[in-house]
Amino acid sequence: MFTGTRVPVQTLLDYLEGGETIDDFLEGFPTVKREQVIAFLEEAKARMVASAS
Repeated sequence: MFTGTRVPVQTLLDYLEGGETIDDFLEGFPTVKREQVIAFLEEAKARMVASAS
């Protein structure tokens, strides 16, 4: 879940996987802030890079 919302992170991943944009996601889930999405994606990137090393 995104902190302070009832929106699961999986929903964002489903949107992106389906070819939708971050803006599309934010429009559909206005309780989630852009900063939360960016923070999640940065954390996911860091974990992927770390596990690839």
